[in-house]
Amino acid sequence: MATVLEKFSTTGPAGLIEGVVHTPDEIACGIAVVAHPLPTMGGTMENKVAVMLAKTFAELGCVTLRFNFRGVGASEGEFTGGDGEEQDMLAIVRFAQEQFGEELPLILSGFSFGGYVAARTALLVHPQHLILAAPAVGRFAMPAVAPDTLVIHGEHDDVVPLADALEWARPQHLPIVVLPQAEHFFHGRLTQLRDIVRRHFTGIEL
Repeated sequence: MATVLEKFSTTGPAGLIEGVVHTPDEIACGIAVVAHPLPTMGGTMENKVAVMLAKTFAELGCVTLRFNFRGVGASEGEFTGGDGEEQDMLAIVRFAQEQFGEELPLILSGFSFGGYVAARTALLVHPQHLILAAPAVGRFAMPAVAPDTLVIHGEHDDVVPLADALEWARPQHLPIVVLPQAEHFFHGRLTQLRDIVRRHFTGIEL
């Protein structure tokens, strides 16, 4: 499915938030919002994992928004470590629903720090689907998530050890899809990441 990329901006609690929307060429069957990794380590909405997630949701027929957290790129404000970033993502969700329809199913997704923020935001907006790639458990106070959340993690993640992810998931009885030999940024494994997300939605009506 072909998609059109357009830049957008909206106002969040800390000022302007910039982003990119991926619009499918057919009627959208859902809204997806994707959060990028840690800004203090160079994370932006152009991170290749975040971009791959966004492309995948758009290919599934969702109008998909990725954006820069406060203090990144042209987005105004300063990094807060999670509280402000949660408000940024919430502002993007509200913007997307106003622009494209509150009746559309909502997907929240994020990579690393973005996964932490997406999980926090999910507690506020209760999306139909939550997709997390190498969420930053152990580094941040990661909340519990819905039992049908898709979590994908690399066996050799050198930033967020798999052991930390399992320790977080264990009391929730939460499955984790582990990519053998993959590391944190899924180098050389992005198409596999894409395929896992696609399979998650097989037979699911968005």
